[in-house]
Amino acid sequence: MGYNELIPGLPEEVARECLIRVGFDQLPAVRRISRQWKAEVESPAYNRLRKAEGLARPALALVQARRELAEAGPAADKQSSAGGVPGNSYRMVLLDPAEGRWTPLPEVGGASGSLPLFCQVAAVDGGVEGRKRLVVVGGWDPETWAPTDSVLVYDFLTGAWRRGAAMPGPRRSFFACAAVGGKVFVAGGHDEEKNALRSALAYDPDADAWAALPDMAEERDEPRGLCVDGKFLVVGGYPTPAQGRFVGSAEWFDPATSTWSAVQEGFVDDGACPRTCSAAPEAGDRMYMLRDGHLVARHGAISSAPAAWRPVAPVPEDARTAAAVSVIPDGRVVVIGSDCHGGDQTVYTLREEAGKPASWARAPAPPEFSGHVQAACLLEI
Repeated sequence: MGYNELIPGLPEEVARECLIRVGFDQLPAVRRISRQWKAEVESPAYNRLRKAEGLARPALALVQARRELAEAGPAADKQSSAGGVPGNSYRMVLLDPAEGRWTPLPEVGGASGSLPLFCQVAAVDGGVEGRKRLVVVGGWDPETWAPTDSVLVYDFLTGAWRRGAAMPGPRRSFFACAAVGGKVFVAGGHDEEKNALRSALAYDPDADAWAALPDMAEERDEPRGLCVDGKFLVVGGYPTPAQGRFVGSAEWFDPATSTWSAVQEGFVDDGACPRTCSAAPEAGDRMYMLRDGHLVARHGAISSAPAAWRPVAPVPEDARTAAAVSVIPDGRVVVIGSDCHGGDQTVYTLREEAGKPASWARAPAPPEFSGHVQAACLLEI
């Protein structure tokens, strides 16, 4: 038996087939077994082989209220316990929508052990050693409810959180956020004086550094950020004087040219909150959102002539107070919601098939994972 064999006594290709079947929650332990195993799971080829063998699965990363605080809802009044901790506390949970498996990730540090309220999350794939990471940006401090510029990075290889470089500029809230090409982009939102912003930034988790981007053409408070066709799409929002009256326009940033371009007026209906707008990064011609109790879809390239949103299916009543809508690359649409603010969450999955009526598959969340979902993103793990 050779000292450098991945698994003594097994051919290298067989040993590699064994290692690519290790679950993401076991990767930190696998890295500690030997130098050979550490090098194997940290190699970019490891994730490529998992995907080629059909072992990589889409999952949803959810910023979710803890069960014991689920009834408080996403914007409950600030309530302190005897220890002075506010009444809202959030953690990161992974949901495998195909198997209905819920997995909590390790706790973050800090006195409260909570992720920031109203934070944004993006999944970064690739970069150094092909590492898969979750990046949590901004939000409100869970103890003081003050806007924060914090960045938290979860590395699936180490199984641990680390603090990233703070987000520069004014402490913004309710901004657009999405991962594009290994970086996390943010744009818009509002500052601590409730002034809507046009500014934009990009965070590189490999360098742990932020870079300023050109400003958007318009102020956009509470916009929606998406990765579409390798670009950062910012949908809707509203300028400072409008205060909650959403516009229907959109613009996108092309990292290759470092320029913003207007997409089209009326990309979504004026007055429509874009929070549920979603797209699969690998299928940018297919977008979904919730409108008037229905799931609606838009097909056609973003840069083409305006395309109409068409109704797909009514959203079940016990999910219409929706917290998250995600599009899986294989064509499934996942809606997570409840029948009222603060209600227990239910997961519905829909797949559109030509010539067949759209129908939902229902999967109630287990009690310990029934808390409000504050933010979500899609990753392949």
